[in-house]
Parts: sequence; structure tokens; C-alpha cells
Amino acid sequence: MSKKKLLIHEVFEKIRRKSPKDTKSGWAEDLSDDLEKELKFTISAKTLSRYYDSFVAETKEETGIETLILNRLSQYLEYKDFDHFSKTFIKQNDEAKSTTVKISVDDGQESLSKKISDIFITVTNTLESNPTFNMPEFVKQNGMGIVGIILIAGVFFANGTHADKKQKPLIPAFGQLLGAEPEPLNEKNCMYWDKSEYRLADCEDKNPRHDLKPLDSVLLKHFKRINRKDTLNVNNALGVTWYSKFYGNVEFFTMDGEDPENGRELRASTAYIIQKYAGK
Repeated sequence: MSKKKLLIHEVFEKIRRKSPKDTKSGWAEDLSDDLEKELKFTISAKTLSRYYDSFVAETKEETGIETLILNRLSQYLEYKDFDHFSKTFIKQNDEAKSTTVKISVDDGQESLSKKISDIFITVTNTLESNPTFNMPEFVKQNGMGIVGIILIAGVFFANGTHADKKQKPLIPAFGQLLGAEPEPLNEKNCMYWDKSEYRLADCEDKNPRHDLKPLDSVLLKHFKRINRKDTLNVNNALGVTWYSKFYGNVEFFTMDGEDPENGRELRASTAYIIQKYAGK
């Protein structure tokens, strides 16, 4: 689901919970009133109803939404703007799939969201500046004590040396433990569309052909354009593919969202669409 569609879903879900009404038009009217009262922002109930039809009920063709409106609707959900919503909003079912690993050094704390086992490692710097390392039993019992110490020590020294410097994250290496200056790591936290799939990229990539966007691990892994449309049929494509139709050209994808090349909202492939435009 695209971030724009997700925003409209969440906005109407919020007003649905607050409103005593139970119709689209009733929710749109109350939402219009709420936006006026809370944000001093005026938008007609008719326009909001049109958004509902396009992005929630999906009974009409998608409609464009101005950036100002996207920002105000995001603020209604208590985000700074649409960009903030897009980067930070997580559905509850997505949140349940992640585990947070916390590394504590001195009084500071960094959180890295990783899909890994439930291992929590704490690095504590005592008053005598002698670091003590508390490793989980899992590490000890599986012969990973030495590796664990090296990795933790690397994180500690890198953090202690560069705590006040604004720079990219550092990877600890054996040389660093001997006093060598750590080398900056260019983390790839962005991605770009490359004809049929997203590819990782450094956010400072200056290539004009790369239309960079914030990294979305789900899109990176699962969102692909199906190049061999002739392999599709109702049996293998119905319910598991989506399509974009633009000036008579139909493209099929492996996941719901937006066509990266024209920004159009994807629609679930129907038997009619598959039979007419695929399998050729």
C-alpha cells in the first residue's frame, strides 16, 4: 500500500472512531469540521469524500492530492508533515515483526532496528573508565565469546573516540582495536527504481538518473515489475499481482503500491485484465 493511500486510510480510521456517524459522507463532514477546528485548515467534505472513494473504497479512479493537503492530513495524525509520516509511520502488524537491539555506552544510547534474535548486549563504562561487557548466555554457550568481545570493544572504542563528531556510522575492525583510525562507512539508506526493481543507494548519490527515495526494506525486497507478462494467467496471477494502466500500456507488479515510473496507484489484477493483457 502506498504511503498516500495509507495516510487517507488512517485519517478516515481516526475520524470513524470519533464520529457517531456511520456513512462516508458523515465521516467526511466531521473530518472537515475537525480539520477546521484543530488546524484552522479548510477543505470541503466533498473533496474528502472523493479521497475516500479513490483510496479507501477504491470505487473511483485515483485522484491527485496537493502537497499542502497531504501535510495537513499528516498533522491531523500528529506528524510534522507528509514526509515525516512516510518515514516514521509503522502499522502495528509491521511493528511486531521487528526487534530492537540497544547498545548503551556511558550515558548515551543508540537504537538499531534489526530483524535478528532477541540478543541484548550492554556495554557499561565504569567510573574507573574500565569497560565491562555483559554478554548473553547464548553467546557464551555457542563459542562466540571472543567474537562478541571484539565486536563490542570495537563499538565502544569507536563511540568513545567519535561521540562528539557528526559523521557517518563506523564499522569496528581489528585495526581499530590496535589504535588505527576507523574509516567511515557509507550506509545505503536510500534506494532508486531501476526499470523492474528497487536498488540500494547511498543517500548522497549524485547520479542524476537515480531518483532517490528513503529506504523501504519491504519495497526493496518484494516490489518487482513482472517482465514476462506472457507467463501470467488467471491461475497463477489472480490475487497475487497488481497492475498499472497508462496510455493503454499495462504493467504487472508483485505487490500493491504505486507505479514508480508514472506515480499511478496500482490496482489488483482482475481475471479480465489478466486475460486481456497478460499471457501473450
